[in-house]
This record gives sequence, structure tokens and C-alpha cells, in this order.
Amino acid sequence: MMKTKIKDVFFDLDHTLWDFEKNSTLTFQKIFEINELQPDLNLFLDAYVPINETYWRRFRNNEVDKETLRFGRLNDAFNAIEFPVDAALIYKLSEDYIMHLPSFNYLFEDAKSMLNYLHSKYNLHIITNGFENVQASKLTSSKINQYFKTVTNSEEAGVKKPHPDIFNMALKKANAKVESSVMIGDNLEADILGALQVGFQVIYFNQVPLIHHNHIPQINKLKALKNYL
Repeated sequence: MMKTKIKDVFFDLDHTLWDFEKNSTLTFQKIFEINELQPDLNLFLDAYVPINETYWRRFRNNEVDKETLRFGRLNDAFNAIEFPVDAALIYKLSEDYIMHLPSFNYLFEDAKSMLNYLHSKYNLHIITNGFENVQASKLTSSKINQYFKTVTNSEEAGVKKPHPDIFNMALKKANAKVESSVMIGDNLEADILGALQVGFQVIYFNQVPLIHHNHIPQINKLKALKNYL
């Protein structure tokens, strides 16, 4: 159980509720077909996934902007697998990816059942570094938008997790007190350490718990939230 009584539960979206990797894979499959490209999908994804993670880390640190992230991650991945694609097509693929990604709506196992369970007991909210229009489409297409009283994203906050300002904005928007709030997310730096520095209680969604972090409650399945909430 949590240290103090919880009233407000804040979730990250991608990689926590919304199965980003599965939906992203299906999106690439679709846009490669649309654009008549035939790279080895598995080879491409093996290159793309770590490159994308690096770009998102740089984006959180304000080292790259949105446009650089969207172009660079694709360009670097194609270069890594030595599959030549010209810049004009990469820009189109980037736009196609953003357009089609929200049309796939796979959630993690037990996501909906846990949201049903928690919704009856707590106020639920989202804090995301994702882009506002894309995240709104994901919530709607996966039919979970109705569970959340507020959604706070980095575009409206002007900063990204783990910056304290986005967490404080989310608290203010939710009319919530930090001492009765918990943050649940998959990213140790952005979600967990970021929330801890503001005073949240936290639950780390660590799907592959190779490293255990003492003093940080963690789960590897969403249904285990019942052990804490």
C-alpha cells in the first residue's frame, strides 16, 4: 500500500497503458506498404527502436526539436540498415507515421480492467511528453479517454518530464494535492524520478525488472497495481 491515502492517480500513456511498440510496428508495416517500400521490417525495427529512444531522450533534454526528432529517427534507422531513402520520402513517411499511429489501439494486458477498477476509487489523469493531437487521438481510438479527468502534455506545459513544472501543472489542472497523488510510469528518469522530486508517491511499471530499485515500488504487470491501490 501507499504511504498516505491516495485520491489522484496520474499515468504516463506510451509504454505504460498504450502498447507503443506493438502499435508502432503495425504502423510501420502499413506505411511501408502505402509507400511501396520493402525493407526488412524486423531489421529496420532493431535499428529504429534504440535510435528513437535516443532521440526522445535528446528531445526531453531540449537538444532537438519535434521536427528533428521525427525526421532524424527515420533517416538514421534507414542509414543503419543501409537502405537508401531520399529526404523527401522520409518527410512523407514521418507524416504518414504520425497520421496512422493513433489508428492502432492495442493496450497493455489488463489496462482496461485496471482502469475500470481504479476509476471507481480515484480521480485518474494522464501526464505525457507526447504531442497533444497525437496523444488525444490515441486515447480516443483506444476508448480509454473517458477514464481521465485531465490530460497534461509537454506542449502545453512548455517543458517535458522530468521537469518539475509539468508535474506541478498537472496537479494544478487536476486540483490535486501532491501528498495524496501517485505517478505511474515506465520511464525511471522521466516518470519516476521526475515525480519523486516534486513529492509524488510513485509506482514504477518495470516490465523487464532486471534491475530492482530499492525504495521504489514497482510492478511488471498492470494488474499488480491492486497490491498498492
